Amino acid sequence: MTAETAAAKPVIVLVRPQLGENIGKAARAMLNFGLSEMRLVAPRDGWPNPAAGPAAAGADSVLAGVKVFSSLAEAVADCEHVYATTVRKRGVTKPVLTPEQAAREVHAQAGRSAYVFGPERSGLETDDVALARAIVTVPINPEFGSLNLAQAVILLAYEWSKSAALVQPTAEDTLPPAPQAELEALIAHFETLLEPRGYFRPATRTEATRRTLRAMLTKPAWNHLEVRTMRGVLSALGKPPRD
Repeated sequence: MTAETAAAKPVIVLVRPQLGENIGKAARAMLNFGLSEMRLVAPRDGWPNPAAGPAAAGADSVLAGVKVFSSLAEAVADCEHVYATTVRKRGVTKPVLTPEQAAREVHAQAGRSAYVFGPERSGLETDDVALARAIVTVPINPEFGSLNLAQAVILLAYEWSKSAALVQPTAEDTLPPAPQAELEALIAHFETLLEPRGYFRPATRTEATRRTLRAMLTKPAWNHLEVRTMRGVLSALGKPPRD
């Protein structure tokens, strides 16, 4: 990863996190959406934490790169744009953004950005929020506003990823539609099996029935594996039953 690429991605800063499991789950959430740099501020149980690895479920590269700081000011010293994820704090006047608005800013502005998350039980303190340029608040059910640390991280990471041109996991597995010749062979295969069984009777309806069958078989935009599978099904159905 080049320095320019790293600078384009927001840093995830966990302030005084309490459980190793939550650090690991946050790392997993980050890597799901293309983020890789995690910083910890005074983790309660120290670092490294043996409980983080299993909870990360394979996001070991994030955990391996974790940096630990004694204060939030040190953790974000190289960041020009700091976002505190919290509810509004009394006595702190900051712009309040949604995760989507914050993500748009991160993509549009030069310099490093950081998303800051507080401890699991209490969240960020007023002094922590005072270091930030803006507050990010998730619109949430006012009657049940409880988000765990990994959930909060994944919400912000997801909004950032929407404009990051990440390759969707299924994109590489999607095959192009089958060529017309393969579809014609599939249609002919159906007709060959159906003809001797009287499917196209009466004769006055034969052409209409063939057209309907063709429309049905061309509508799904089969790829070549699907066409091959369907033809295998037809071949099996065309064989005499086994004893």
